[in-house]
Amino acid sequence: MKKLLTLTIGFLLHIQLFAQEKPQWMRYPSISPDGTTIAFTYKGDLYRVASTGGTAQQLTFHEAHDFMPQWSKDGKQLAFASDRYGNFDVFVMDANGGAAKRLTFHSSDEAPFSFASDNKSVIFGGVRQDAVNHRQFPTSSQPELYSVPTTGGRISQIFTIPAEAVQTSKDGSKMVYHDKKGGENEWRKHHKSSIARDIWVYDKKTDKHTQITSFYGENRNPVFTDNDQNIYYLSEESGSFNVHKMPLKEKAKGEQITKFKNFPVRFLSSSNTGLLSFGYDGELYTLKPGATPQKLNVIIHTQEKANNDGFVTINGGVREMSVSPDGKEVAFIARGEVFITSVDGKTTKRITNTPDQERFVEFAPDGKSVVYASERNGKWRIYETRKVRKEEPYFFASTLLQEKALVSNDNDNYMPAISPDGKKIAFIENRRSLKVMDLSGKQTTTLLTPDQLYYMQDGDQYFTWSPDSKWLLATYKPTMSNGEVVLLDASGKQAMKNLTKSGYGDGNAKWVNNGKQLIWFSNRDGMKAHANSGSSQRDVYSLFLTKDSWERFNLSKDDFALLKDIETIEKKAKDEAAKAAAAKDPKTKPVKPDSTIVFDWDGLDSRKARLTIHSSSLSDAVLSKDGEKLYYLASFEKGSNLWSTNLRTKETKMEIPLDGMGGSLSWDKAQKNLYLLSGGRISKINTDNNKRDQINIEGEVQVDTEAERTTMFEHVWLRNKGMFYTPTMHGADWDALKPAYAKYLPHIGNSYEFAEMLSELLGELNVSHAGARFSRTIPNADATASLGVIANYQHTGDGIFIDEVLSGGPLDRNKFSVKPGMIIEKIDGQLIEANQDIAKFLNRKADQFTLLEIVDPKTKETQQITIKPISLGAENQLLYKRWVKKNQAEVDSLSKGQLGYVHIPGMSDGPYRSVYEEMMGKFADSKAVIVDTRFNGGGDLVSDLAMFFTGQKFLDYATEQRSVGYEPTFRWTKPTLAMFNEANYSDGHCFSCGYTDLGIGKTVGMPVPGTCSFAGWESLPDGTRWGSVPVSAKNKAGQWLENNETKPDIQVKNMPGVIDKGKDQQLEVAISELLKVVK
Repeated sequence: MKKLLTLTIGFLLHIQLFAQEKPQWMRYPSISPDGTTIAFTYKGDLYRVASTGGTAQQLTFHEAHDFMPQWSKDGKQLAFASDRYGNFDVFVMDANGGAAKRLTFHSSDEAPFSFASDNKSVIFGGVRQDAVNHRQFPTSSQPELYSVPTTGGRISQIFTIPAEAVQTSKDGSKMVYHDKKGGENEWRKHHKSSIARDIWVYDKKTDKHTQITSFYGENRNPVFTDNDQNIYYLSEESGSFNVHKMPLKEKAKGEQITKFKNFPVRFLSSSNTGLLSFGYDGELYTLKPGATPQKLNVIIHTQEKANNDGFVTINGGVREMSVSPDGKEVAFIARGEVFITSVDGKTTKRITNTPDQERFVEFAPDGKSVVYASERNGKWRIYETRKVRKEEPYFFASTLLQEKALVSNDNDNYMPAISPDGKKIAFIENRRSLKVMDLSGKQTTTLLTPDQLYYMQDGDQYFTWSPDSKWLLATYKPTMSNGEVVLLDASGKQAMKNLTKSGYGDGNAKWVNNGKQLIWFSNRDGMKAHANSGSSQRDVYSLFLTKDSWERFNLSKDDFALLKDIETIEKKAKDEAAKAAAAKDPKTKPVKPDSTIVFDWDGLDSRKARLTIHSSSLSDAVLSKDGEKLYYLASFEKGSNLWSTNLRTKETKMEIPLDGMGGSLSWDKAQKNLYLLSGGRISKINTDNNKRDQINIEGEVQVDTEAERTTMFEHVWLRNKGMFYTPTMHGADWDALKPAYAKYLPHIGNSYEFAEMLSELLGELNVSHAGARFSRTIPNADATASLGVIANYQHTGDGIFIDEVLSGGPLDRNKFSVKPGMIIEKIDGQLIEANQDIAKFLNRKADQFTLLEIVDPKTKETQQITIKPISLGAENQLLYKRWVKKNQAEVDSLSKGQLGYVHIPGMSDGPYRSVYEEMMGKFADSKAVIVDTRFNGGGDLVSDLAMFFTGQKFLDYATEQRSVGYEPTFRWTKPTLAMFNEANYSDGHCFSCGYTDLGIGKTVGMPVPGTCSFAGWESLPDGTRWGSVPVSAKNKAGQWLENNETKPDIQVKNMPGVIDKGKDQQLEVAISELLKVVK
């Protein structure tokens, strides 16, 4: 059985020199106002180079990631983003190099867009807090626009609505920007949907926002030109991102300037001379008006900030393990390598030494070899390693090892499991087929095919051999919502047998009691979430393969004791007879027990029993050797602990308190010691006395960062090719894209850049749920706290001006008298000066006793109060409740109490319970309810909601005086109206589609992008997370929903300049439309 753990690492680094004659991942170029110089990012640092090319000058040399340089209007300074304090802040530095000054201090990521027209401040975007009047859903996908003085100081909010890539006109009267309607891979290409960016112009004099692009696809990155009368921008109107130009007016027609095809044009900037700069294919280009683009020849001389061959220390936290049959060794995987360690000591031996990924390690049944899968040369292959010298009994103390390929062909093969007799090997082929191969003759038999298995991530299939090597138990999922335990004939001659036939979530079966019975896990009797897709508790069940084992299990305590006595007498007699026979004939060999699995098929379905007496969050379970005691890892209210149940007496108790995160259990071959994997540590437990000994792991591995990055890239490409839900790859030539993007690898400097490059590659698929992310963690990183108020960002004096005290926040207490209009002047005795970023005073204050000094400007009275500030996450929950409360109040007011309102932020059990509670309780007497799903981020709830909203009364329970109930009691039977918008995602799109196709009610809002798919995300060794789509969905008409928008009946856009002033146009229309239904 495979075991999962975590990896603990440490790097030993040093510096190395290098030179790049042709760097090819230069990103974020920005041309100086005079057009002579281009600043850009390369390998996580900032550089500048002449706009004609040449040798670049390095400006920053820091372990952090520095990017997005922006020139000041006079060309003397550069603003940029850097994660030097754990998140991306805005910094400014001399354009010729030197020390960088930090300008922003908030723990949310912030990045600069430009300098203001007067050159006195930097305009940047970030998620801090919406203005008090804004009616937008509070979410991190909707950042605000701010400015900060170039010398540092108080942050001012320019817009409370999202605006990115902002550029100001020379006189400061206008701004151009592209919008942000929701969350999607920034580097996705070719998609045409409502979430694609549009370009807007803001007129400061009229306070009006005007959309000026009309192409229904990506338009972004505008820059002023021709004395601010026109703009250049990037658009995919031609099929790929190119430079376009248009007059600065509404519904103007754009003109395509460049005609690049293979890669997108990125990072457009403009100088005062009209010279443009941009990036293409990882290189820098300039463009003069009326001329053709010119590629710059750039030379970079620099030093590596970290050596590529660092050392990884391994002392625990292993992800995967296998215990040797004799219980003296443990094989495990750490950072993609196979190791074996001794159980009783600290000796660890590294078995593999490759830059490739090794996984799925398992000891062979005889303990003489280990088998594992390795992703080498573009394929998963199965390998075996043996000790060479017979004098060396243990792997951890061996000197010579020999590796050979067991399964190597043109397919991907992994998850090896050798049969107990050592003659066959079972494995997964191409992620969706279970095969068995004869190790001597190499003949293969297919037991499960892609018609029966589906794939979400590597290693997500389950199967295990029978003791007699003739059968396998496997988990088979007819649908994504249920599983069954099936029996497979290893020879392939007999059809698959469904042993559970429950329709619930059954799986992960194990052979126990010498193959006379099996145990498995099921949620059949466990407490379930209100929503079908929510979590559920599980139990351990057993199926008894023979009538004898079933009858034995059902004996009473007294009858079983009698049976044991009889068996003891019979065994003694047999032993004496065998001893006598041996004395009479010394050549007589003892009879080996027959391990053949016996099936009493008649009545098999009825020989099932629930072994656990209480359902719980189960991690794993094993049965004792005599079959009388069940050990299991269970969590009830807190962490997971080791429990046991005496199956004869039903006595249940906690054996070892762990308060851990769950884990797995495994016996050694003799079933003398139980191995527990929990909390990233392996322990050996003596079940006679519950003594628990920690297994110490010590080892290290040398990692070549560049080689590892290459193998990670290979893995991403390979896995996506094997898992993508349609072989068409959405028209992308995946084979050709591999070398097209692999060429960037030598120029990638850190994991941020690697994740961005993967996002560009995966963006070629034009699919949702795809891309890559990386976030660096540092000790004592900034974490900004909240005081539970909405601050006025236009306040220019000392202190924090309170626009609103959030209900339920730390200042909302009966004993406090804090009101809007008051000013928080001091925090812990420190004056909040007008020339400081307020976030500086709030970092690392969450849940700490904090003294506030608050003044009322009207009365001049001052009060001191002590509170515990809350986290930004807790503040967001308060803001969400405030938003829902405002919407409910507006619906109640405008409908004169006839309508109710609920919002569904995500597709999980919690939101479903809230909707059920409010609609069946608070709004039970309402004539209809508005169901708002705007900004719904997804999950898995669409079927529950569709069922809930489509109830039809068919019974009315009543007395002569009144109705006392109806059927269905658990479904809404009155009208609803659904709201959705561009930011609905994943199951949020599934809902909008289902609600529309089923004709449940009217819909209001904006089109929802086609994102009704499942995500197949995973982590890479460097901490990068990436994913793509292994499973999508089709609508009632059989059409793929990926890239298939759902349009509302009534399309209404919440316009900038309106919603930020307190008017929710979509909600007002929804109220009006639903009132028409109930009249």
